[in-house]
Formats: sequence, structure tokens, C-alpha cells
Amino acid sequence: MPHLDAQFRALLSPNLTAAEIEQIPDLTTERARVLIDRIDRVRLFGHAYALLTNLTYGTYGPDDVLDFAREHDLAGVCIHVLDGEERSLSRMNDDQLRAFATRARGYGLALHLEISTTEREPVDEAVRIAGILGVQHIRVYSRYEGQLSQVLSRIEDDLRRLGDLADTHGLHFSFEQHEELRSGEIAQLLRTVGHPRMHAMFDFGNMINACERPMDALAQLAPHILQVHLKGVHVLPEGDGFGHRGVLQGSPEDDLPGARMLFDLLMLGDDEPQVITFALEQENLYYAPVFRHHSEGDDPFIPYRELSTTGLPEGWTLRDLLAAEPGWAVDQVVHVRGLLARMRELAAARLAAADALAGA
Repeated sequence: MPHLDAQFRALLSPNLTAAEIEQIPDLTTERARVLIDRIDRVRLFGHAYALLTNLTYGTYGPDDVLDFAREHDLAGVCIHVLDGEERSLSRMNDDQLRAFATRARGYGLALHLEISTTEREPVDEAVRIAGILGVQHIRVYSRYEGQLSQVLSRIEDDLRRLGDLADTHGLHFSFEQHEELRSGEIAQLLRTVGHPRMHAMFDFGNMINACERPMDALAQLAPHILQVHLKGVHVLPEGDGFGHRGVLQGSPEDDLPGARMLFDLLMLGDDEPQVITFALEQENLYYAPVFRHHSEGDDPFIPYRELSTTGLPEGWTLRDLLAAEPGWAVDQVVHVRGLLARMRELAAARLAAADALAGA
């Protein structure tokens, strides 16, 4: 069955180095069985960022994110408490929040919240909102400025407090690698805190700005990853580091080894899938600058970062951007489902070939 091995290798090879291609595992019968099971149970979530321009400058609100997820038969949505500006979850009263939760349940959608800090006041507010919505999972990341050692110390203190909140409220927190911290640093924080309700959110492209390769970052964080953000990224060399620009996932401009990362993430976990959420965070035209550098010392200065947003790129009118964005979100749903279907097809062919051989 060499032809199946070659097709599987070709599917996972794009944007890998020669050494990484050599490390692609064979599609054994047992691996094929696990892969089919994981694909059949995969939980694809809509992500509000894929519709952020419409949420920020248009008329979309959180209900529209739910409608998108239902229309495309997704398992849930990840939504930032600030998405939608004056229509956001953070601006809703308790009755409005309960109505939003009821709508999500009526659609059969799970809700996961996201915030862009680990600081006390916004975390406490997110926990309050989560309680009203019946949410159990909250994404966080830090935006502290200072020497790396100082930043890591502050985050460790925050994560210990988050662990206490998680125990009290029955929550899970996922800390995202968000452009300024390296995956090994986050993994060490999670090991040091050692709390069973503290996890990692793995983003497909954010390691680029921290001067990491995607497969290296995934390997560092693998034991801790509970949730994933899927997206496409074009890598931009900037001095002795890298920025990135969001592109359509799977497009010719996408520099990420998306197929290989998706496969590895699907396969995490022994008896059960480790990753519970694959969120479709299409970020076309988003730009993020370099944060870490090849030449930095052992304790570099980490600059403050603003909240992520996508501005109005040159050559685009707001009207055109608002009109194009939902289509880009659909493109990602189609791409990821197509990739999963191709993986499953090859795995099923492996099992069929094994059965034929056994019956010969």
C-alpha cells in the first residue's frame, strides 16, 4: 500500500521543512482507526473574529455569530466578551445574557468565552458572565509590559488565582500563546502552576511573532493543549524576527503547515481526544508585528500590546470589507472540512486495504 503512504505524506507535507517531512508518521492501520474516530468526533466552532469587522463597524452582534454557526452546522462558538461593541456580551444586562444563552441552546451550540487579559477585574467580570451563560471554558492571555522574567512572574500569580476561580466556579481556563510569549515559556508556567483546570490554547500562527516555528511550538505545548484557533498566516520577515499577516487558510499565501498541525492536534490524547475545540478564526488582512528576536538576550523586554484588531487595509473600502468578510469565514469552513474529509478518506482506504489483505 505504498501509494496510500505517499498520498498521506503529500497531504501533510505543505510548508514543512525537509526534516519535518521525514518525521511524518506512517498511516498504520491503528493510526487510521484513531484518525477516523477523531475526525468523526471533531468539534468545529465558529469564531467571532472571523466576523470582527462586521461586529466592530457593521451591524452584527453576538446573535449573528450564533446564526453563522448554526447555518454551517458547527458545534459551538468562541466569542470575546467585547465583540460587537455596544451590542457585545459585556454590554448586555442579565436578562439579555440569559436570552443569548437560550438561543445558543436552542441551536444546539456550545459557548466558549474569550478575554484578552489575566488581570483581576476583567477576569472577574468574565467569570460573572460565564455563570449567567452557563459557560465552562474561558480563553485568556496576558498583555503585560516589562522584562520577560517580571512578566512571567506576574502571569504565574494571575494563573494561580485563575486556578482558584476555576475550582470555585467549575471553570476551565485556556492560556493562549499570543505573539509575545514563546510556547516553552507558557508550558513551563502551566507546569509550575500545575492546576488541572489550567490549559493552553494553541493558535496556528501566533508563534511566528515570538520567533518560533509552528511544529516546534506545537511540540512544546502539546501536553497542555485543550483548545485550538485555526487560521492562515503569511510570514513577514522583520529585522531579525517575524511579523505576520492573516490570509485565507489553505490559500497559496498561507505559509503554515496547517494539514500537519491539524493531524497532530487531532491525534493528541490516548483514549479520548485531548483537544475539545477547533475554532475557525479566519483573520484575513490582520497584521501583527514582530515581538521576539533571534538576537535577544535571556531576559528581553516585552512591549505592551494592544487588543488585536483588523484595521482598514490600503485599497479597501469599509463597505467592501464588510461585504467580503462573511464569505471568507465560509471559505475556511469549506477548507477545513475538505481537509478533514481527505484525511478520513485516506484512513478509510488504509483500513479497507488491511481488511482485503486479511481476507485474501
